[in-house]
This record gives sequence, structure tokens and C-alpha cells, in this order.
Amino acid sequence: MGAAQAVATARRVTWVGFWCNAVLGVAKVVGGIVGRSGALIADGIHSFSDFISDILVLVMVGIARRKPDERHEFGHGKYETLATILLSVVLFLVSFGIGAEAIEKIKAVAGGEVLPEPGMIALVICLASILVKEWLFHYTRRAGRKIHSEAVVANAWHHRSDAFSSVATLIGVAGAMFLGPHWRVLDPIAALIVALFIAILSVKLAMPAMNQLLGESLPEEQQVNIRRELTSTPGVITYHHLRTASSGADVIIDVHIKVDGNLTVNEAHKIATAAEDNIERLYPGVTVIVNTHIEPYEGEQIHLDGSCKN
Repeated sequence: MGAAQAVATARRVTWVGFWCNAVLGVAKVVGGIVGRSGALIADGIHSFSDFISDILVLVMVGIARRKPDERHEFGHGKYETLATILLSVVLFLVSFGIGAEAIEKIKAVAGGEVLPEPGMIALVICLASILVKEWLFHYTRRAGRKIHSEAVVANAWHHRSDAFSSVATLIGVAGAMFLGPHWRVLDPIAALIVALFIAILSVKLAMPAMNQLLGESLPEEQQVNIRRELTSTPGVITYHHLRTASSGADVIIDVHIKVDGNLTVNEAHKIATAAEDNIERLYPGVTVIVNTHIEPYEGEQIHLDGSCKN
């Protein structure tokens, strides 16, 4: 899939999520007010936070898929990494706000206050939200994996977190409705559980993006594939100094390859180009920057993975 198709796919699924979040956010807040459910209002605020994440994805993914230019010679992939980190920050702030309000209500109940009973509308909206957000999660994650977009996959998990929060809200609302006045504290308890879910998810999303910003190498399974392509390229006797990194969906690879020292410069260059092409085919639809340095093979010992020490 080409870069233009990848951007179009990312934008399509994000717009679908955007409008679903608009409808759900309004329905939850209105339903929470009418149905006297603080947990559902908190859940609605969570849905509205998805607006921010959707806008970030729409803007950042388009930028990240641009071709390298004079100011960004290694591509724009880190814009996507930045979007993922911003998504994580938004999630954490939302979790903090929901949790703080829930704790205040729990304290009020402990002080003798009786919370109002939630209405049936709150229960119906919770069920609808779970179904819609779970569908959005699978739809968005499938598209994100197809186009190798970290930000789109992160947005999918944002949808899943909303589904989790709706499950917790459903339990709290149902308990507050059917177990009597003393159990209405389940509504703010559900909101607190929602906050914890979201906070944990925000950290899980932030860590891989932070590792990218800190220059972490590609996963080992990807490095194994790169080594295989290097050693299977005709003319490459061995290699060393393999270095890898990712920049959003983009991939950066630097390697020294050793060839027959009697080859002409033109012949050695053709071998290096073939090795680069083989590696690039591992990442369809992704900007791959492969830098190969050619050296003469001088009898160095070759390891099992096809590399040499020097």
C-alpha cells in the first residue's frame, strides 16, 4: 500500500470514529444528566476526549507520511510518535479528572449522603456505547496494522478504553439501580475504576513511543528478517555494524556490507543497491531509509547470523 493510500485509510477510519464519538459523547452526557448518573457523565467526557485524539491522528498521520525533504531528511515519522505521546497525555489527564470527581462522591457517601438512583436511560446508553466502541476498536486497529500506523493503532486502543469504561459504568449503574439506596455508591466507584483503566492504558501507549524518541532499535524479529535479506543478497559475503531505528512508521537502517575486494566500484554499488531493495520490500507502504557502506572482504570470521566482527 502506497503512502497516499495509507493516509486515506487512516483518515477514513478516524473520521468514522470522530462522528461516532460525537454522537456517543452527547448521548452519554445528556443521558447522565437525565438519568442521574455521574459515572455516565464521566464516560461521556471520556468520549469527548476522543475528539482530541481523532484530530491529532488526522493531522499527524498526514504529516508523518510525507516524503523526506530538505528540513526532514530522515522523513516525518516522528510526528506520528509525537501524536502517540500526546494521545497518552490526553488519556492520563482525562483519567485524573474522572478519578478526582469519583473520589469526592465516594467521600460524600461515606459522610452519609444518599446519591440519586440512576434512570433506565443511563443503562441503555451504556449498552449501546459498549457495542459501538468495541466495533470501532476492531475496525480501527485492523486498519492501523494494515498501514503500519502506530498512531492509528493507539487511537484504536483509545476506543477500547472507552468500551472498558462503559463496561465499568454499566456495572455501576446497574448496581445503583437494582441493589437499593446503599449501593448507589457503585456509580462513583465505577467512575473511579474507569479512571484507573484509562491511566494504565495511557502509560502502555506512551512507553513504545518514548522508546522510539530515545532511539531504541527495531524489534529482534525485524532485525532477524533484515539479516536474512542481507545474507541472501548475491554478492554480499558478510556484514557488520548493523544499526536500526524507527521513526513513527518509518524505518532507518545503517549497515556495512563486505564484498569481493576485486570488484569494480560499479559492481559493488549494484550489490549494495540490491541489498537495499531487498530490505525495503520488508516494509511495503512505509518510508525506509537504508544506508549501506561497502567494504572489501578480507577473510574475517563469519558468525552464524552471517555477520562478522570487523
